[in-house]
Amino acid sequence: MSRSRAWAELLRLPALFTVPGDALAGAAALGTRPTGRTLLGIASSLCLYEAGMALNDWADREEDAAERPHRPLPSGRIRPAAALGAAGALTAAGLVLAARAGRPALTVAVPLAATVWSYDLVLKRTPAGPAAMAAARGLDLLLGAAATAGQVRPALPSAALLGAHTLAVTTVSRQETGGGTPLAPLTALATTGALTWRLHRRAADRPQAPALAEPLPLALAAGYALTTARPYLHAALNPSAPLTQRAVGAGIRATIPLQAALTARSGAPAAALCTAALAPLARVFARRVSVT
Repeated sequence: MSRSRAWAELLRLPALFTVPGDALAGAAALGTRPTGRTLLGIASSLCLYEAGMALNDWADREEDAAERPHRPLPSGRIRPAAALGAAGALTAAGLVLAARAGRPALTVAVPLAATVWSYDLVLKRTPAGPAAMAAARGLDLLLGAAATAGQVRPALPSAALLGAHTLAVTTVSRQETGGGTPLAPLTALATTGALTWRLHRRAADRPQAPALAEPLPLALAAGYALTTARPYLHAALNPSAPLTQRAVGAGIRATIPLQAALTARSGAPAAALCTAALAPLARVFARRVSVT
């Protein structure tokens, strides 16, 4: 049990619930129902996401030894070589699964994997770090579109909105260890407001939507805003490490209602509801294992 918990902490398992919605939003943006290839895209995304988690702790093992000695690597519960090996194996598995979904999916998965490794090994501590993370999340949505129907262009607007949210959360996360200034959480709060307004506007402009779908994107957009607004505001008023960590956790969890809202506004209410149902599961598991 101790070893299983160590791997759950290393891989940040509750954050996995934020991954399937990428592919579902990508498929919905094409006006296509999820298919077996969509499931392959989701499986590929899960592997590449977890590869990034394992690689992140391997790259941060010296910093964690000083600032987060309880993490699995500095505490000795998992060997660094095992974490690096897991990152490599998961990356390979993700690329194989993408290839099974078709050449277009593999064409997106390769730069996605490269972005993940570049972020963890090089870009994370540079000004380009948040942009690289945003690019990875956007590519993940495009992977779902490519796996489903072999095209990505119609999914680009959804990928851009999801990337903007990820950019804001990642910028806040850069000061979660020692605290920082109010600027990052205030910017994230403004980004949430802008994205919520954009989602609301696009949903209201869809007069052809069925009766069930009309209020759904609005409700999901409101859920997205409510998930992040208070933690971001608290972190802005008091940018201490604990409140900043709480804001980052809320931002990560808010990815799910955002994905669901993007899916619903594309006219896929069933897929949106399935995505939204992952949010309470993420909250339950986050009480046991931290997502940050």
